[in-house]
Amino acid sequence: MVTPEPAELVLYQDPAILVVNKPPGLLSLQDGYDKTIPHLVTILAPEYGPLLIVHRLDRDTSGILIMARTVEAHRSLNEQFQRRNVEKVYHALVLGVPTWHEMSASFPLRKNGDRKHRTIIDFELGKKAWTDFIRLKKFPHHALVEAHPHTGYTHQIRAHLAHLGFPILADPLYGESPLISQASPMSTTLPLISPIQRMALHACSITFTHPTQLERITFSAPYPQDFVDATIALDRLK
Repeated sequence: MVTPEPAELVLYQDPAILVVNKPPGLLSLQDGYDKTIPHLVTILAPEYGPLLIVHRLDRDTSGILIMARTVEAHRSLNEQFQRRNVEKVYHALVLGVPTWHEMSASFPLRKNGDRKHRTIIDFELGKKAWTDFIRLKKFPHHALVEAHPHTGYTHQIRAHLAHLGFPILADPLYGESPLISQASPMSTTLPLISPIQRMALHACSITFTHPTQLERITFSAPYPQDFVDATIALDRLK
């Protein structure tokens, strides 16, 4: 990917926080093996000064992300995440069309549960996890789904959707059939169409208490162009 300019990423800034719209393909954190690969801090710090990571998005996930500009702001935001006082909303394009309009998934999750280090459903050893889903739009063989994770486990949305039988489009880890529930309503005859070249997951909005203003605040990030184009392509299949 082409490294974006700092101003292209920033949605909001003040002395305490920086709110960015991360494009797909850009790392949230430094790569553990190749430290020369650009990530958010290396791009933004020269323009905005020292930044502290509060949470992360997977490399291929686009959307809203908060960064702290002071130690005090970092501590406040970390505490909110630990206490689950941060509300996040994601949109995903999935394979298959859910018959439900709303679904609450409370399947327990265990990280690094297999040889591919995936988060798996484990009813004996897994930890309690909860995601609410809303079907926003139906396409002939796909759907646009909104996800509200109430816990924050690695790959939670991806694992829950795969277990429900509606894996995220172009998900390289959780789109494989062995992870899909045997009770899945997804037809095995669905066309293998992927109108997007990366995992179709976007962090739409985040709500939290501002660390210095002490007011509840919400920030939203628009879809990137590839997500918009994929939605249009799926709509044309009707």
